[in-house]
Amino acid sequence: MEPTTFILFGATGDLAKRKIYPALYNLFVDNLLPQSFFLIGLGRREWSDETFQANVERSIREFSRREAEDPALLKPFLRLFRYCVLDAGRQEDYRKLLQMIEQREQELRLAPNRLFYLSVGPEFFETIAANIQESGLGSADGWKRLVIEKPFGHDLQSARDLNRKLNKAFAEHEIFRIDHYLGKPIVQKLEVLHQTDPILRELWTGRRIANVQITAGETVGVEERAGYYDHAGAVRDMFQNHMLQLLMMLAVHFPNDSADEMSRVKKRKVMEALRPLRKQDVVESVIRGQYTAGTIQGTPVTGYTSEPGIAQQSMNDTFIAAKLRIDDSFWDGVPFYIRTGKRMREKSTRIVIEFKDALMPSFAAKSGSKAPNLLVFEIGPKEGISLRFHKKDAPHTEEFEPVHVDLTANRGDVQEAYENLICDALRGDPRFFAHWDEVELSWVWVQPILEAFEDNLVPLRLYEAGSYGPAESDVLLAEDGYHWWFDTKTEQESNTKEGEPYAYHTNY
Repeated sequence: MEPTTFILFGATGDLAKRKIYPALYNLFVDNLLPQSFFLIGLGRREWSDETFQANVERSIREFSRREAEDPALLKPFLRLFRYCVLDAGRQEDYRKLLQMIEQREQELRLAPNRLFYLSVGPEFFETIAANIQESGLGSADGWKRLVIEKPFGHDLQSARDLNRKLNKAFAEHEIFRIDHYLGKPIVQKLEVLHQTDPILRELWTGRRIANVQITAGETVGVEERAGYYDHAGAVRDMFQNHMLQLLMMLAVHFPNDSADEMSRVKKRKVMEALRPLRKQDVVESVIRGQYTAGTIQGTPVTGYTSEPGIAQQSMNDTFIAAKLRIDDSFWDGVPFYIRTGKRMREKSTRIVIEFKDALMPSFAAKSGSKAPNLLVFEIGPKEGISLRFHKKDAPHTEEFEPVHVDLTANRGDVQEAYENLICDALRGDPRFFAHWDEVELSWVWVQPILEAFEDNLVPLRLYEAGSYGPAESDVLLAEDGYHWWFDTKTEQESNTKEGEPYAYHTNY
């Protein structure tokens, strides 16, 4: 990697503490940071370098996937960190920052390559980008990159306005929009698996697939985010970004794609082929929900409108489920069902591909079993890829039992999402970031849903905390003859019982 100065806005914040510093530490341990590297943390608190470094050390000890017990690693890592007080709206602070950076680059003989990471609220994006441009921070002879976190706008128009303002200071190829779901190892390997694994390549065709289900359930409520969440809801907080990105990553396998075609082009194709919704028709394909009081893992919890900071009359959505269609020959006739919600029965993100035909038709015919075969991608909190089908229990019986074939090799310790994404940003690799054309097309598709919700054209369905969402979301699938997978403990156990082991693994 080229020498890099990492300028972190929001260095005293929660995201930096929980994700960014642990990610940087693990990259350092794995020798995945540039050899010439230093970080300047920015915030409004009056911290010294030593105070800043002590806070970085605490965050690593608390949140790193590796224990930070080796002083020979920890001490040189902490020496890479400096701190500077900065008010995002004060221009003179940026000029002072520029002097500090230039002095440090000269001392270390670094090329003026600067990565600006905005770990701050989106209301500061425009101000910071404009001040970077005006102060000369981004006009050095080296490269510059801007890393920002979602949300990228509140609706279609605000997203376009934000992008136009960012483009005054940074070109599109210099903007890295983080969606941490794109940093998860299994998500990053979806396309590679399809191209290289013979079993998946055989199965993963539109003619074999009955339906695709993408679920992201959270057990938590709004926690400390009431002010943001009550204006965002599940549709903005999860659906428009994370869920549609998972859809794009899964559905990029168009038959006529060239092997070297950029992932951003393939993902754009998915969004362009996604059948649009009209505002008046949203109610037919989208379920809108809000949680009431219930029990999560044996603990009683309040309903959404009883949460601190939430108005009793709030109509905000904490759950959304939708049926989508991709108008392309590969996915013709295959419905995609997506749902996400808070206060669900379990915390889990998974993709389930349900097949039309038995993988072992002779066995299925003898058993009379109609249980479909599944390809399951467990994205979080556990990770794994498995095939689930039925096989004969013993050579001389007519009994059949479910088989769980693990397609994931024993990978040991793996990088977390922020490690992958920060490493890619340092390299200048844009593959697993949300590009503007994807963001815009996602907002175009979601905008009719926002308008239908605003006009209350879609009923707000209530669901008990600790459930799997409103009953109407089950009807959404039942109308097509399907049901959500893994929504009951009994069903999950019956589909994960391991039969005779299969010696088949794929590296991913």
